[in-house]
Amino acid sequence: MNVYKTSDIRNVVFLGHGGAGKTTLAEALAFATGAISRMGNVTDGNTISDFDKEEISRQFSISAAVVPVEWEGLKINILDAPGYFDFVGQAEDAMSVADAAVIVVNAKAGVEVGTIKAWEICERRDIPRFFFVTNMDDPNAKYMEIVQELKDKFGKKIAPFHLPIIEDEKLTGYVNVVKMGGRQFTDDQGNYTERDIPDSIQDDLEPCRDALMEAVAESDEDLMEKYFAGEEFTPEEISTALRENVIDCEIVPVMLGSGVTCQGVNSMLQAFEKYFPSADKCKVLKKATNVDTGEEVVADFDSSKDVSAYVFKTIMDPFVGKYSLVKVRTGVLKAGDTVFNANKDVEEKLNKLYVMRGKDVIEVPELQSGDIGAIGKLDSTRTGDTLSTRKWPIEYHPTTMSKPYTYMAYTAAKKGDEDKIAQGLTKLAIEDLTFKFVVDDENHQTLLYGIGDQQIEVMASKLKDRYKVEINLEKPRIAFRETIRSKSQVQGKHKKQSGGHGQYGDVIMEFEPSGDLSTAYEFEERVVGGAVPKNYFPAVEKGIQECVKAGPMAGYPVVGIKCTLIDGSYHPVDSSEMAFKTAATLAFKKGFMEANPVLLEPIAELKVTTPDDSSGDVMGDLNKRRGRVSNMTPIDGGKQLIEAEVPVLELYGYSTSLRSITGGAGEFEYVVSKYEQAPGDVQAAQIEANKKED
Repeated sequence: MNVYKTSDIRNVVFLGHGGAGKTTLAEALAFATGAISRMGNVTDGNTISDFDKEEISRQFSISAAVVPVEWEGLKINILDAPGYFDFVGQAEDAMSVADAAVIVVNAKAGVEVGTIKAWEICERRDIPRFFFVTNMDDPNAKYMEIVQELKDKFGKKIAPFHLPIIEDEKLTGYVNVVKMGGRQFTDDQGNYTERDIPDSIQDDLEPCRDALMEAVAESDEDLMEKYFAGEEFTPEEISTALRENVIDCEIVPVMLGSGVTCQGVNSMLQAFEKYFPSADKCKVLKKATNVDTGEEVVADFDSSKDVSAYVFKTIMDPFVGKYSLVKVRTGVLKAGDTVFNANKDVEEKLNKLYVMRGKDVIEVPELQSGDIGAIGKLDSTRTGDTLSTRKWPIEYHPTTMSKPYTYMAYTAAKKGDEDKIAQGLTKLAIEDLTFKFVVDDENHQTLLYGIGDQQIEVMASKLKDRYKVEINLEKPRIAFRETIRSKSQVQGKHKKQSGGHGQYGDVIMEFEPSGDLSTAYEFEERVVGGAVPKNYFPAVEKGIQECVKAGPMAGYPVVGIKCTLIDGSYHPVDSSEMAFKTAATLAFKKGFMEANPVLLEPIAELKVTTPDDSSGDVMGDLNKRRGRVSNMTPIDGGKQLIEAEVPVLELYGYSTSLRSITGGAGEFEYVVSKYEQAPGDVQAAQIEANKKED
């Protein structure tokens, strides 16, 4: 593959609802540009983008893939991002290096939740985009309905650049609204010839053309005067104005075609060149910090500067190998360079540079600013790191990633595999920053965190396929606490006689609530007359200290208890620190159970974002989960922000339920804020469950 300068590179991410046709469209572009000689398809599992075994077997994208194509002096790096919500982290990786986006809409399904989410992420990042309505070869395609729906959802920015020509119920071409010309498809590689505009399209064409010309006029005062004077704009004026408006996100074009038949892909390639910016022409540039001086640095994609590159994705595959995917943001990255990773404070030697097309690796001598490529076998570098130079050590601000809230416990299916499992999970977590595994020492379990249940299941399947170890996924144990509600006074006496010295320790203690659930216990002594010598006080507290780690009710940590040593007795020969520690343990267990013991459950402060029309169902579901709604606030986009306190126990499986209620449009986040007494039935169930585990 040739080396391309910055102005000749386009980095375009494909976004949209799961199953909309993004991967098929990327395949069509690769075929039309000669990158591949034969189109694969998702059903057969032979597309460029979906090369992972999990993607092939499940028939949808799980990871973001790069598909670079060359067309008429341009290099277009297509970033095919997953549409399924569990794999949003991969889409965020791709978005962090994209300079523009294509939001793919299925002509039969229309505007879906994934379409709206794609729009929202483009709005947040302020990147230019257009819609591509694919599957227009289907007899049930509804292009004008989709255009109207897009206008209803996203406003006046929506501008159809294409209108379909349907003859004998088949898509045979389209009308280019910008150039006011008909186009007839001629082959299976997206080529076309000019043709007349059918009379049947005039009713749709005139308002679309008028809206475009109005947008052109609004871009410049001179053009506005020309527009009101009734003068026609020149093709150059129209093209320049539309390009500026698209780059400024003031106009979002709508185009059409079909990934399966390659219809419309040539016009898409032309749109990439005309309307999408190269990296150095983007309105929003990435910022970095010079770690030596603390000064802010802006990535201006100047190839004359020292090199800097952002690592946006890591591939850790036992067959493909380890690759760090990078976007060069200044300078020129060359094979053989030594670069400095300021995040890890290490130097790394670059042996070879590559361009990846799916899983295929193509060696290149260098990468210019704005280009995307791959580096093999970097020891210390991870996703989010910056590669620069020792004399110009900078760190780009890493992209904001979605936080995982769904979690499941896991155990090794086969004893002895624990180390192999940990190694495999570490590699999977490097690949996807929204996937984490955590050791929960308190509850003696290991947890997998992800965006949703499906992501966790996929990771377990990858673990089996790649690293040949299996895990069992289980419902996690919740971090309850134990405390008391009343006061008790008990004796704990440890007396044991055997050959030689015996063991003797005797304590009388009071147990009562301390009023402070943030600490496990408070210890005091009010012993009078030396009934228990002072040198045994620390041993008594040591006994309490060990007891609060696992309470007598169900083995959960104890909080909010005050323990007071008030009396006891000792033996001048047989008493010892160990004996008094044991006596305190006996007193604690007895006194705790006589002081109205209760289980406390963790309560989460939950925030749910939901469409207006689903808010009632969401609140009803929260009520079923013992939630207490505290606030409901209207927010932009026809949504509601619902705030509630919900027991953490009831949030298990909430991700799946919320998606079901809202059609995938709902999102949530939470923090554990406090503990409250659990209802009697919940306490009984937890005690019984823990008895079975024991």
